[in-house]
Amino acid sequence: MRVAVTGTPGTGKTTATELVESDLEVMHLNDVIREEGLDEGTDEERDSLLADFDAIREWLDERDDDTGLLVDSHLAHHFGANRVVVLRCHPERLEGRLIERGESEPKAAENAESEALDVILSEAVAEHGTESVYEIDTTHRTPADVASDIEAVIRGERAPSAGTVDYLDYL
Repeated sequence: MRVAVTGTPGTGKTTATELVESDLEVMHLNDVIREEGLDEGTDEERDSLLADFDAIREWLDERDDDTGLLVDSHLAHHFGANRVVVLRCHPERLEGRLIERGESEPKAAENAESEALDVILSEAVAEHGTESVYEIDTTHRTPADVASDIEAVIRGERAPSAGTVDYLDYL
């Protein structure tokens, strides 16, 4: 089994997945991209790596085994998965989190707008269908509570829920 945990940067993916208790191996895909050189260079304007999706897909497929994977990244929904968890956070809070961790104001604002427009959710649904996508609002939740919800998705105890979070009021 492969479970993807995705969402706009700052929604709490890494923090929550580090707390998840399951038999799945946790893989922080952004670290793997850097460590394994699975990129096509750097986007100088955004100061970020350009992921090589074909190389990442191949790398992930070589690692699939009987233990399964819990893949954490804002890109995780672009790859094969049995279930896709999309973490969401109100754009105002998200923008504050990103600025607190050192992101530039323009980059934080761009991510907040992306969150309000459901960009990652829309991509996840287009790639995997509504029957495989689980939306979790992290805005006023502890990382432990979010991890519990992810565990429920892994165990099959939570119903798919794409389209239940709405931040259009931000715009």
